[in-house]
Amino acid sequence: QVQLVESGGGSVHAGESLRLTCVASGDIWRINNWAWYRQVPGKDREWVASITHADSASYLDSVKGRFTITSDSAKKTVYLQMNNLQSEDTAVYYCKAHLALPRDWREYIHWGQGTQVTVSS
Repeated sequence: QVQLVESGGGSVHAGESLRLTCVASGDIWRINNWAWYRQVPGKDREWVASITHADSASYLDSVKGRFTITSDSAKKTVYLQMNNLQSEDTAVYYCKAHLALPRDWREYIHWGQGTQVTVSS
């Protein structure tokens, strides 16, 4: 059974940094694409950043230059380095993986449980 577990959230002051980690476990053949999303109460979940198996990254405009997404395929892990955090970055952050299973041509989508990031000004 595939599971994604996030860690690294917390409470910081504006201008500080956090590093989120998401680890996938289970019988996974390959992770094709990782993404980070965030959600605040009463709003839709918002895409933040993505990285492909070929290490091509893309970002929400408001986080460009402050956030960096990286992945380690051998560890089945994705990271989100968040620098110069601002109060508007406060949200629950979720990782998402598009992955393939052994002997199965289909692609599956899995989500983590979320980790809270709180930034005070």
